[in-house]
Amino acid sequence: MLAVTELHAFYGRAHILHGVTLEARPGEVVALLGRNGAGKSTAMKAIMGLVAPAKGEVSFDGKRIERLPPYRIARLGLGYVPEERRIFTELSVMENLEVGRQAAREKAPTWDAEKLFALFPNLGRMRERPGGSMSGGEQQMLTIARTLMGNPRCVLLDEPSEGLAPIIVEQMGHSIRALKAEGMCVLLSEQNLHFCQSVADRAYIIEKGQIRFGGTMAELSANASLREQYLSV
Repeated sequence: MLAVTELHAFYGRAHILHGVTLEARPGEVVALLGRNGAGKSTAMKAIMGLVAPAKGEVSFDGKRIERLPPYRIARLGLGYVPEERRIFTELSVMENLEVGRQAAREKAPTWDAEKLFALFPNLGRMRERPGGSMSGGEQQMLTIARTLMGNPRCVLLDEPSEGLAPIIVEQMGHSIRALKAEGMCVLLSEQNLHFCQSVADRAYIIEKGQIRFGGTMAELSANASLREQYLSV
């Protein structure tokens, strides 16, 4: 579904990504793990076209997308949930969802407000509440729900558990597992290893813009020295 090959990216003169290679398949949750500043968010933005790759390939459902603008990538069915959330604070929950609406697409689950409220019950109880008066966890749920209104085939989640209360993190994990059950491809960037162990099938570790590990979550969980070297703080 999603294949990234030898991806390089810069911010100005700073070389951030050094040949990143990874892949994610339909019905699979893949975690991109790393410490703060390791290159996780830059990788997400480069895949989505928000940072122009200097070199390398990004393929989505067999189509090269690394030179496409973000709006065209989104129209192909690749959804993106940024770390900063970026909801419309003056708009209600329902209005935020309507902003994200796209037509149904082949081989992708179709979402509407009621289906999303079943996935995120908290949102269903605050349909007319302005986004700016919601908690951080509620805003995170709304951002994901708004992205799903575009009926994506694959979704990129940038640090979905960051700064959230444990009970909200647990709800977020349930929602990600539900997306997997729908057959969606999910790539999430995270620092929270415990959270990834509860939702992900496979994992990559990125450090200083390079992939240091790629394998199953079980393999990573069994390798204490690897976790200590690249994920401990």
